[in-house]
Amino acid sequence: MHDLAFVGFLLALFGLAFRRPFLFILIYVYIDIVSPQRLTYTLLNSVQISLIAVAAAVLSWALVDRKEDSRAAPRQLLMVLLLGWCAITTMRADFPVEALDKWDWVWKALAFAAFLPLTLRTRLRIEALLTFMILAASSIIIVGGIKTAAGGGGYGSLDLMVTNNSGLYEGSTISTVAIAIIPTILWLSKYGTIFRRDWKVKLFCYALVFACLLIPVGTSTRTGLLCIGLCALLMLRDTKRKFLYVGVVAAMALIAVPFLPKSFTDRMSTIKSYQQDESAATRVAVWKWTWEYVRQHPMGGGFEMYRQNQIRYDIVKKDGVADNAKLDTTLTVDRARAYHSAYFEMLGEQGWPGLILWLAIAFAGLFRMEVIRRRYRNAPPDEVWIAPLATALQSGQLLYMLGACFIAVAFQPFIFMLVGAQIGLDTYLKRKRAEASFRPMRAPKPLPEPQPAVA
Repeated sequence: MHDLAFVGFLLALFGLAFRRPFLFILIYVYIDIVSPQRLTYTLLNSVQISLIAVAAAVLSWALVDRKEDSRAAPRQLLMVLLLGWCAITTMRADFPVEALDKWDWVWKALAFAAFLPLTLRTRLRIEALLTFMILAASSIIIVGGIKTAAGGGGYGSLDLMVTNNSGLYEGSTISTVAIAIIPTILWLSKYGTIFRRDWKVKLFCYALVFACLLIPVGTSTRTGLLCIGLCALLMLRDTKRKFLYVGVVAAMALIAVPFLPKSFTDRMSTIKSYQQDESAATRVAVWKWTWEYVRQHPMGGGFEMYRQNQIRYDIVKKDGVADNAKLDTTLTVDRARAYHSAYFEMLGEQGWPGLILWLAIAFAGLFRMEVIRRRYRNAPPDEVWIAPLATALQSGQLLYMLGACFIAVAFQPFIFMLVGAQIGLDTYLKRKRAEASFRPMRAPKPLPEPQPAVA
């Protein structure tokens, strides 16, 4: 019955997509985020549903969809260039076999992100994409939130329905994504048009925001805590009563502290000193090793090059309190440790060219969303939704970039879909402005008829 429910749901979506071909895009978004083939036992494991969905999406766009409203943007070209550079580094990777495994899903994420904006021709499509992304991620977030509220969780022990700790099912990754989508959830609750904006929709959105805030608690990830702080700061930008907002946030934080599990507070206390936590000390050591590697190999070592690292670091344990504390230092030697940072992931695997392209995509998105924010700040009533959406998408990317400092999510498909939504919004508004500025030439006035001559 478990497998039949997933199969029936997917068949229903595919059936609807034959009437509304844009749904093929949303089906692929759902499959790529949730990975239902990992949640079933047999029925979906033997079928390439992801390949079927993306092939149907591209073919339906090529054969059925209108092309005159589609616009390309420079960031799409940057993603294509990044895809090409990744192909080059994969061909000369330090670990060719392992690199091909990562290349197998990275090229799909980049290619789909570059293709996605071509299909986002209307506000409804942009909103549908964001709705599907949030609902797909919420299928993981709600489960984690319920288990956290019930007393479960802990670092590396929160059960998110699968045993494979990868993709959005990894603790730090889902914590970052959960906080990054909060601004978009709030935008949908206020400006969304797919669902009627009544009390039921608003209640669901606010409950989902609460579940998002519970995910960093349930996973006990420091990355999530930092993202919560930045999210609260970003929301302050457009708040009219700033002092009231700060007071409410501070009061909620004080109220929440006594209810936090001890495992969470103990792990958060290690933020003060990275040397007292093995995970944090490992990250710093890997970053140093990667920096030294790139000094000798500026073009990078290809996917999975971290497998060759050998690191040495000290773990400092503090016994006692205040002046009676005793520091015990232990030398630790390790190898083949992951990057724990998207920035060093890009630098080590793709070298300086890859890192520059990746950062250019990110900062171009932040810049364009800021331009839209300012341009439509005092928009008329029919365009009042634009500036808040640009703010939500910009905030989501800023939160991702903060989380990316501590987790290797440089090619996370969810984030590239968010970039695709940014480009879709930007190109849609450019087309609308071009249409508004176009005025057909007035027909020339007819010449007066000649009057008869007077005798």
